[in-house]
Amino acid sequence: MEKMKEKKEGEEGPPIYVKYIGISFQLFGIIAAGTYLGYWLQQRSEMKFPLWILVFCFFSVFVAFYQLWVQMKRDK
Repeated sequence: MEKMKEKKEGEEGPPIYVKYIGISFQLFGIIAAGTYLGYWLQQRSEMKFPLWILVFCFFSVFVAFYQLWVQMKRDK
């Protein structure tokens, strides 16, 4: 806790919004990759019901929000 307060006055990192823009791209990338993987598996399985797309889409959303939760927890 004290190490965080030892920051010198002249030292400033990037603005906080830059960090959250990066997190938004990570979330988008995870969800897009998971959905594409589900689409790819769906094409290979030749099933009529889009099971793999749904499974991987929802799983990637869960992973993305878990990563967001870990990042926000780390910021406290």
